[in-house]
Amino acid sequence: MRRTAAIAFFALIAAALMATAAFAAKPEFHIGVATLTVSQAEDTYRGAERLIKEYGDVDRGGIIKHVTMPDNFMSEMETTISQIVGLADDPLMKVIVVDDAIPGTTEAFRRVKEKRKDILCFAGEPQEDPNVITSTADFAIGVDNIMRGYLIINTAKKLGAKTFVHISFPRHMSYELLSRRRAIMEQACKDLGLKFAFETAPDPTSDVGVAGAQQFILEKVPAWVEKYGKETAFFCTNDAQTEPLLKQVAKCGALFVEPDLPSPLMGYPGAFGIDLKNEAGNWPAIMKKVEKAVIDAGGKGRMGTWPYSYGWSTVCALAEYGKRITEGKAKLYNTKDLWACYDKYTPGAAWNGAPYFDMARQMKIKKFVLVYEDTYVFGRGYMKVTDVEVPEKYLKIK
Repeated sequence: MRRTAAIAFFALIAAALMATAAFAAKPEFHIGVATLTVSQAEDTYRGAERLIKEYGDVDRGGIIKHVTMPDNFMSEMETTISQIVGLADDPLMKVIVVDDAIPGTTEAFRRVKEKRKDILCFAGEPQEDPNVITSTADFAIGVDNIMRGYLIINTAKKLGAKTFVHISFPRHMSYELLSRRRAIMEQACKDLGLKFAFETAPDPTSDVGVAGAQQFILEKVPAWVEKYGKETAFFCTNDAQTEPLLKQVAKCGALFVEPDLPSPLMGYPGAFGIDLKNEAGNWPAIMKKVEKAVIDAGGKGRMGTWPYSYGWSTVCALAEYGKRITEGKAKLYNTKDLWACYDKYTPGAAWNGAPYFDMARQMKIKKFVLVYEDTYVFGRGYMKVTDVEVPEKYLKIK
């Protein structure tokens, strides 16, 4: 064996032994991550996969334990609760991250705390009101629907929109932040000179299911575009309905600022038949491929998103935040430490945000931080949304 070859061989053996030792070392703590399935919320699911890739699966000597919650979560709430609470049975569990924090998460965290007060309970994108989720969660992150209520309309106007159509259903409109965002959007339209319209769609958790809700969007968008005109920006509050909406917006030549939970993976791959297997986890590469497909479909300068998935980024950031707090490298409620966790997973992206302001009590809730990222319009670039100053009056709209 030649000397160089021998050195390389023994170096390889040494590296393998080190890796084996690291793998065999028992972790000091575990982190539980609960997400919905790929069909309901692919981005958060992929975020959990990213964490497992980095830190390893508990079943293989790592620190991440991933569980999924039922698609039809409104009628299977006990299953959701049991999946989350079950994570607390692990004696090494120190952090539990739930994203989306669907209805039932508050009760699940209450039961976790009854078992184990030492476990940090983190909620991503809560679907229960801020004062409800923070009654049991140690920390929560939501997309800043207050700021975005104005910013989305402001961006729509910059894209040339004359009308803004908000698509939703009663369950979502019963959530405080979503309801406030709609009200802010309507007022922003009045102030910025756009017509505001509200259209009702079926709830995917109802009897029609995801397929029925998606079919409704496919059939209705052409009629809506004919009714309101091509210079109309469409927005829907449900992830599953985003794909058919994007498909029809491009086909009919309308406008689309960004998804409810923005991401280049949110609706775009399915709407435009984009295969991203080779680009998985590489957000710049994903954006490049999605941008080409959107432009080829006629959406240049008319359709946008966030360059890094909000859901993916938040799952990763919350888990990292919990890990650093457990290790004594970060402090709970320290937003600088939180932004550092976002920066780790979204290099080059611009983020902004602040603690939620409770209108009823006229106070900030340090447990609940609202965040948003700069909007990227395909074929046009960043819209500098994080630099826009939102007039204070919008922050007080209920």
